[in-house]
Amino acid sequence: MPQDDSASSLAPEILLAFLLDTPPFQELGRAGLETLLDKISTRHFAAGELILQAGQSQVTHLLVIYQGQVRLFLPGQDGSENLQDLRGPGETLGALGIFRESLSNLNAEATEDTLCLLIPREEFLRLTEKSARFAQYYLKYLSEHYVGKALSELRRPKAALSSEGSLYLFSAQVGDVVRRRPETITASQPIQDAAAQLTAGKVGALLVADEAGEVVGVVTDRDLRQVVADGLDHRRPVSAIMSSPVHTISFHTVCFDALLEMLRLKVHHLAIERRGKIEGIVGGHDLMVAQGSSPFYLLREILAAEQFDEIYDLSRRVPLVVRSLIYEGARPGNITRMITLLNDYLLERVLNLLQKEQGPPPVPYCWLLMGSEGRKEQTFRTDQDNGLLYADPKDPEEGRRAQEYFTAFTTQAIEHLVGCGFPRCPGDMMASNPLWRQPYAKWRELFDRWIHKPEPKEVLYATIFFDFRPGHGEFSLGERLRDHLTKEVRGQEVFLRLLAKDTLTTPSPLTMFRNFVVEKKGEHKNKIDLKTKGLVPFVDFARVLSLAHGIKETNTLERLQLLGEGGHLSAELTTEAVQAYEFQMQLRLMHQQRLDEEGLPPNNFLDPSELSDLERHTLKDAFAVTGELKAVLREQFRLNLG
Repeated sequence: MPQDDSASSLAPEILLAFLLDTPPFQELGRAGLETLLDKISTRHFAAGELILQAGQSQVTHLLVIYQGQVRLFLPGQDGSENLQDLRGPGETLGALGIFRESLSNLNAEATEDTLCLLIPREEFLRLTEKSARFAQYYLKYLSEHYVGKALSELRRPKAALSSEGSLYLFSAQVGDVVRRRPETITASQPIQDAAAQLTAGKVGALLVADEAGEVVGVVTDRDLRQVVADGLDHRRPVSAIMSSPVHTISFHTVCFDALLEMLRLKVHHLAIERRGKIEGIVGGHDLMVAQGSSPFYLLREILAAEQFDEIYDLSRRVPLVVRSLIYEGARPGNITRMITLLNDYLLERVLNLLQKEQGPPPVPYCWLLMGSEGRKEQTFRTDQDNGLLYADPKDPEEGRRAQEYFTAFTTQAIEHLVGCGFPRCPGDMMASNPLWRQPYAKWRELFDRWIHKPEPKEVLYATIFFDFRPGHGEFSLGERLRDHLTKEVRGQEVFLRLLAKDTLTTPSPLTMFRNFVVEKKGEHKNKIDLKTKGLVPFVDFARVLSLAHGIKETNTLERLQLLGEGGHLSAELTTEAVQAYEFQMQLRLMHQQRLDEEGLPPNNFLDPSELSDLERHTLKDAFAVTGELKAVLREQFRLNLG
């Protein structure tokens, strides 16, 4: 560990302004930071200088990067380097070593001239004890940047480890992809000027500014091709063809998250923002070049498909994208987010084509996604769980026409989704079932009855339907129902207590002597039911506590994190639960991927004898967290009282 300089090279007011804008230091407030300033020193590192060395450097300070960039990597025995992360201004080094009182577990090297702030170990630990929010930030940070990546490395095929580039999409930040300042053009300039500037600058997009210099839009080479195709006058102002507003993303956003954001917004460029200023533009092409491959190609083909058979064929390519993400070391949460996005676009294309065939609906509707689809936790080809919500008809005649239209619409939609590889729900929890194809008022009545007059069947319905999210159509209808549910369920102690009690009925996945509970007979004899015994308790726990505390989010990982941030779950248990859930999801995805490659239908039954010793040990630790979650439910809902 380098020795710190005797005095800070930064003026106190500059240092204070920086920390007030840097998480989690702003949690300490101005007074707390002013006290901290006297304890901080600085250190310059030249480009190429080793800041920390794996297994040798004692971590005596927390290093906060003020300026420059640091890369973290693991040295291989053969001299290779396995890139783990790239960090820039506002990010830190050394927290794990301080918490664990251990030597640095990674090499940290300055990739350019870098200035770091040094906070003594004792002072950093004092801050974590003094501020719960400060401590919670680092617990979450370490979970995401160290433990998760260690588990990811554990599950990745060894062949993939030889290529540093395979992790690029998941470690590099968008600020690393774009090295040049953005090109700008004034909104009043003619389109011809934009074409000339794009050509001269060899760029794919220009920021458009108004007369005051404020960025108001973006124009791309794609827009210019459309000008030619439509025969528009090239003397018209750029404002006539620009896209507005400009979608921005943080300089430090990981490339994978930028890719997801482009897919979600259906845009090909994002402006990169840093400290309130736009410093560049990143395009899908930039990310494709950086990574070498991208799901953008598949998305483009899905959106362009004009026949249902085309969509069926394209849906079969989703597992190939998933497979590449697994091999590249993506975290389970990232993989399921990508699966969700691609499946949502498949659904959107199916329903749009179907609506084109049948004509416009008599009233607005919202396709509801339930279960794992609603939680954005789909893996390989999960069953359908869906419903249809439509606006309350104005009169009986409109109601009759709505029933007629949506009966035919949902029946065909389910068939087309089966064609896309999504099996029917064995329990018929699908929009083609009249029970789950209702106007808003009926859905609201259903939810109210389940909440206020709960029976065992109602509790079962809640575990499926209360995880819904809007999937297509008039999203405001689904959001309105979600708002009603969130408001109505809070304070309903009888219902919430029954839901919590139902969560406790899941048998423990471990015996008294910490052995796995396996299937006793049948085709899966001696295997672990990872979904029912391992993942479901986490899903159920996150659902009931989120409903109790008014959290609208449906994704399990996000629910757990929001519960922790809201103080409803301790920081330590939040971290343990997130890690345990992610590890099990990783095992599940890898298992289903292997089955898919062998041409077998995916399932959730793992043979523990096929796991390594480390994997078995980690899985037992993950299963053990279930007991801690159940203890929280027993205490919060007073289930120990009989």
